[in-house]
Amino acid sequence: MKRFLDLADFSREEITGLLALAQRLTDKPEPQALAGRILGLLFFNASLRTLASMQAGMARLGGNSFVITPGQGTYQIETRLGVTMNGPAAEHVREGLPVLASYCDVMGIRAFADGKNLETDLSESTFNAMAALVNKPLINLESAMSHPCQALADWKTMDDLKVPRQGRFVLSWVWHPRALPLAVPATALHMAAMRGMDVTVLRPEGFALPTPIMDKARRAAAASGGSVRETADRREALEGAQIIYAKEWGATTAYGDAEADAALRASLTDWCVRDSWFERTAAQCRLMHCLPVRRNTAVADEVLDGPRSVVLHEAHNRLLVQMAVLYRMLKGDPQ
Repeated sequence: MKRFLDLADFSREEITGLLALAQRLTDKPEPQALAGRILGLLFFNASLRTLASMQAGMARLGGNSFVITPGQGTYQIETRLGVTMNGPAAEHVREGLPVLASYCDVMGIRAFADGKNLETDLSESTFNAMAALVNKPLINLESAMSHPCQALADWKTMDDLKVPRQGRFVLSWVWHPRALPLAVPATALHMAAMRGMDVTVLRPEGFALPTPIMDKARRAAAASGGSVRETADRREALEGAQIIYAKEWGATTAYGDAEADAALRASLTDWCVRDSWFERTAAQCRLMHCLPVRRNTAVADEVLDGPRSVVLHEAHNRLLVQMAVLYRMLKGDPQ
């Protein structure tokens, strides 16, 4: 495996193989498996779990890592092609990325959506242009439309909790004071569909996920025996749910227009997950969220601090699944 950029690039069997490897490395650690190997991390956007878990995972396998955050102790890096560089950026990715790749054995890049043009972000043009410059194994640490490491951790979390493969999974929009990217909801949707689940996207009017994202998930569901639908009817959507995956994202009908987006979300502050949301779910329904989460805005204290929340378990699994990805990339199949 040389690239881990999108869950859709892999078969279901390949994904379950990575999950099995994550469990194997948990049960039987290999603290020198990647001794002498170096992980290079390029973060254009802020991080807590992704940055810490990648560094910790590499260290637990015996390797080392370095982190570049453009503009913080290093030159600012320009990602656009064909521009006249007369602004603050002194470095361009066309020179910077090949140099960084030459210093390491595997790279991870985090570069969020620009959030201005939906078609451009859906095409992953910026991330793909950077990926083409890297001649080493490459991990997507969140791009415009994909966060495969988070999705892999989410899948493992449901396996750990013994959530049925064809269980009811509700991806629910929740409130945030501003528009957030589509990468996590798009990838969580695809992950649940690929797992074979009965998936419902619950969202207010104006916040439907783009057609290409929904169509991609429906294809994954068709291959796995799952299903995908969407609705704005919260009461109906939550009936019998076994997982509520709460996530914030921007209004797709006003993509790139902050003022119009704010107007759409102004009356939607009741989209905060509270205990009342679980009145019609399955008895053991759990709350998932990728974190960070705004308390009493997206999810209430009563839920986050209660027995239904598995967000900390989910976050810990980031470390375990990323160790499996690094191991598979640099060492291959376990003996």
